[in-house]
Amino acid sequence: MSISHRHIEVFRAVMTAGAVTGAADLLHTSQPTISRELARLEQLLGYALFERQRGRLKATARALALFDEVQRSFQGLERVIARAGELGRAEGERLSILSLPALAHALLPAASAAFVARHSGASLSVTPQESPLLEEWMSAQRFDLGLTEGSTAAPGTAMEPLLSLDEVCVLPAGHALLDKTVLEPADFEDQRFVSLAAEDPYRTQLDALFAAAGVRRRMTVETHSAQAVCAMVEQGLGLAIVNPLTALACAGERLQWRRFSVSVPFRVSVLRPEHRPGQPLAAEFLGCLRDEVAAIESRLAA
Repeated sequence: MSISHRHIEVFRAVMTAGAVTGAADLLHTSQPTISRELARLEQLLGYALFERQRGRLKATARALALFDEVQRSFQGLERVIARAGELGRAEGERLSILSLPALAHALLPAASAAFVARHSGASLSVTPQESPLLEEWMSAQRFDLGLTEGSTAAPGTAMEPLLSLDEVCVLPAGHALLDKTVLEPADFEDQRFVSLAAEDPYRTQLDALFAAAGVRRRMTVETHSAQAVCAMVEQGLGLAIVNPLTALACAGERLQWRRFSVSVPFRVSVLRPEHRPGQPLAAEFLGCLRDEVAAIESRLAA
């Protein structure tokens, strides 16, 4: 005969209640049955779990160690049971989203707030990730939705456009160029400039644009994210050109934005996994995203 689930259940009840009487109450059985099952467990284990002192039980060190393991196992089982129940109710709805970090900062928060307001029982999981890992994880069918700046669908995914806007200029408060509503390449001549890292495709495009215009900027700082670029500009380290989502999210008393006369396209697309079971809430979240995009377009046009 081997140790059964019943033996472990009895042991857990005794440890929880601290006495045979309490364990019998927990399991709706008799004290003799609990004592018999407990003695059988100790016999099968080959060592004592409790010291008997004047009719009372005192757990041994081995019993305490075993109880820790039992608790971890039961907690895992209880979570499985709870999750099974959740899936049949509103709180069981869960949507997983993979996004470029810039979009997780500047686009997803407002869309997420609108979504949660409509589905208070649902939960969101938002994972920021850069390309190409973002595309690899979407190909692996690990998420319900993906947000990317890429122009080609990753294998195993379907792509649909979400927004198409132009990059904008960001300037520190009080800068003389804020008198203009639209900045031209020539306005950047001999201006300190905060740039994205050398390998960034937007950096490459902007460098080529200014070179073609014969404009020389003073390259002051370079960094890897548009959010960091805006933080540097806010501190007065120079001017910059970044995506409009980050510019709007960071704009305030110390940082302002202006249009750029040259179109530098910024596009965002949605990736859907083709081989992952469909999540009914994905379409509704996409609707919230499109509402937020419309609001952003309105702000940029004002």
